[in-house]
Amino acid sequence: MKRKIVNRLFEWRDSPQRKPLVLQGARQIGKTYTVSYFAGIAYKNFVYCNFEKEKALASLFKNLSPKTIIASLSSLRRQPIFPKETLIIFDEVQACPEALTSLKYFCEEANEYHVIAMGSLLGVSVNRGENSFPVGKVQFLDMYPMDFEEYLWARQEDFLLERIKSCYENNTPLEEALHEKALALYKEYLFVGGMPAVVSEYVQNENSQLAAIFQSDILEAYINDMGKYNKKSEISKTRLVYRNISTQLSKENRKFQYKYIKSGGRAAEFEDAIEWVCLAGIAKRVFKLEQIKLPLQANSSDSDFKFYMSDTGLCCRVQELLLEDILYENPLLNDFRGGLTENYVCTQLAANGLSLFYWTSGNQAEVDFITRIALDIIPIEVKSAAHTQSKSLAVYAASYKPAYCIRISAKNFGFENGIKSVPLYAAFCVK
Repeated sequence: MKRKIVNRLFEWRDSPQRKPLVLQGARQIGKTYTVSYFAGIAYKNFVYCNFEKEKALASLFKNLSPKTIIASLSSLRRQPIFPKETLIIFDEVQACPEALTSLKYFCEEANEYHVIAMGSLLGVSVNRGENSFPVGKVQFLDMYPMDFEEYLWARQEDFLLERIKSCYENNTPLEEALHEKALALYKEYLFVGGMPAVVSEYVQNENSQLAAIFQSDILEAYINDMGKYNKKSEISKTRLVYRNISTQLSKENRKFQYKYIKSGGRAAEFEDAIEWVCLAGIAKRVFKLEQIKLPLQANSSDSDFKFYMSDTGLCCRVQELLLEDILYENPLLNDFRGGLTENYVCTQLAANGLSLFYWTSGNQAEVDFITRIALDIIPIEVKSAAHTQSKSLAVYAASYKPAYCIRISAKNFGFENGIKSVPLYAAFCVK
């Protein structure tokens, strides 16, 4: 399936400042398929190494000289490795620390060879200091599940997609029939999510029960990773934290609270588990801003945050929701719908590389997301319906006078009173 990150891979290949590339992202988001596809269309040939499946490959990295490694790989795979014409792929590289370290020497001594390293739990491995990492000698690129734009590509809705982009740029309403169709596809995406295997299955068969089985398999793989690649003392805590993320989305106050994980829960008890799911790429924290000042990160809280899952489809599966619950807006789902909608918007904005925060003014107002767009600090309010009252945005605007505000809701495109109205299906346009 078509993925936007392929364009970024071409930019990396053609960059005069190119270094070995480290591609990070959660398990089963399509890293291996996408890089293999890219290799097939951008190079004469490629050499693929999976260090988790082929443990013996580690023996080729006892000597970290790139020339020695290349000669050994070429002999083992029985194919030549050409500078600039062969892509060398190190998959699940966290399973071989020496291969990770070798990237430093590829950068310094053999940068004419193109190398991409990737791993599902690379963030956990690197950030916890288990490997000697080539700081400054690699380029990082993050990959995410398919966003709604990529989902529309999979659905072969190219015309609708172009109309959405045009209306976003010009702040003009989308034709009502297309608006309703796009909202229906958005609701479908909430349930299906962006995991490529699930999307492929649903697009081919439109069977929500089969899609749910695929989602369950992915969740099981995540749970197994927590047991295989974690401290024994943290396994049960990590599983509790992950399953609790979607539960807390039902709360009116969506600030993550440890007491809902277990009675008497405290930050110190769960901070390692929370770090693990974030580094694994399967969840994301959005911290509260203490002050609206630059840099935003330096003015954010260390302890107050909202927590979101990396994929809305998996979020729905954890809560055992049905597609019909989403499509027909089951009233019993009202408490959860707002949190699920926020989770969706978070995944779309994060995939566009936006750094996200939130803001509150006591009990008066809460703006769901604050981000930097070009030179401006922009507040973004999220509504699950066509509700147009924006009291929180009004409080924020009166205090900080932003260049404009964004409201993402079921309402059509438009711009009035300093608020840019963006339909939910167009959240991916905010860049």
